[in-house]
Amino acid sequence: MPTFALIDGNSFYASCERVFRPDLAKTPIVVLSNNDGCVVTRTREAKALGIRMGAPYFEVAHLERKGLLTVFSSNYELYADMSRRMMDIIASLVPRFEVYSIDECFADLTGLPDDPTDLGQRLRARVEQWVGLPTCVGVGPSKTLAKFCNHLAKRHGKLAGVLDWGSLSPERQAKALESEPAAEVWGIGRRLADQLSDLGVHNALDLARADPALIRRRFGVVVERVIRELNGAACLALEDVAPPRQQLVRSRSFGTLLYERDALAAALAHHTAQAAHDLRAQGSAAGLIGVQLHTHRFREQDAQHHACDWRPLPVASCDTLALTRAALALLDRLYKKGYAYKKVGVMLAELQTGAARQADWLAPKTGPARLALLGALDTVNHRYGRGTLRLGAEAIASGWQMRRDKTSPCYSSRFAELPRTKPPESVVQHLS
Repeated sequence: MPTFALIDGNSFYASCERVFRPDLAKTPIVVLSNNDGCVVTRTREAKALGIRMGAPYFEVAHLERKGLLTVFSSNYELYADMSRRMMDIIASLVPRFEVYSIDECFADLTGLPDDPTDLGQRLRARVEQWVGLPTCVGVGPSKTLAKFCNHLAKRHGKLAGVLDWGSLSPERQAKALESEPAAEVWGIGRRLADQLSDLGVHNALDLARADPALIRRRFGVVVERVIRELNGAACLALEDVAPPRQQLVRSRSFGTLLYERDALAAALAHHTAQAAHDLRAQGSAAGLIGVQLHTHRFREQDAQHHACDWRPLPVASCDTLALTRAALALLDRLYKKGYAYKKVGVMLAELQTGAARQADWLAPKTGPARLALLGALDTVNHRYGRGTLRLGAEAIASGWQMRRDKTSPCYSSRFAELPRTKPPESVVQHLS
């Protein structure tokens, strides 16, 4: 029987901040979304203050002013680096694993001689010791049960952060399923749970005991698969390598409203460069490029302009320069002077990989010099951080970056922002 584990970082963004700020170990912390809009991460102490997930920043700002809450903007560079370190540590203890998100991964424990609970504790201890992040581990015969056990391990402190489904008796398994609403099951969610409640399915146990054939007729094969996974049948295999994406979208709201074409062009060039890098990373090329442009839809007092257009490329490409030229040409067609724009983005579609690429004998091939340039661009940005080398189009204007007024330093990925300490006064006096 297969055995899966889900290893998940607890309050991951906030925990990354605490690694370099041990003085905040017991302090309520929240991390905000793009442009410091709303709460996306809460520590246990912040939850105790009644702060809800998704709460707008202005609703919690008074707690910050009173010194009861510490607030951070999202520091994606720091979180991505800490995630990479955490995944490397997990890989040192398991034979196969699949990165599911920035703070979660599934591991295949099938056939390992270790007791799953003991191995889970070793995983937690190593991640805590080597990188300073707290985690929880759920183990089960299917991915869905592993994720369910992880959820229970977080909620119940007496489990010490690890729960193995196989260690529970059938009676305790049924009680555990009955204790959680159906919406907490991976793949269900609140909207689907509301529909299931009409059939008398209110908790995870009801869902596990539901008729798979009936559920398939009403909700499709995906929900049927959830039921089978809850009953211990592994329907979802471990993916060692994530499948190539079929479409890439890169966009982000601005920190302030933009009126000028150059500022929009700089933001669009940045997003296009990011998308082109991701294309090359997965060995793909795009045959179709699109640009979207939006004003602030919630500012009803402003004139509104929402536009989107697509352009087929003569030959599928992952060339940053070629894609940027095409994106900026689309922007010129969409841009209208006098509007206050809130967001711009690029979309890449008709992605082709490897031998599936369609050649065009009339279109010139990307030459060796350009390939070497793109390779150098990716190498430098991978080693020193994205944006170290960039197109001049990204720098023709400023003000388009998202607002992050409370960002912490990139402690682990920028030399200039490495943590610093001062020697004790006694040492200073001795040296002087």
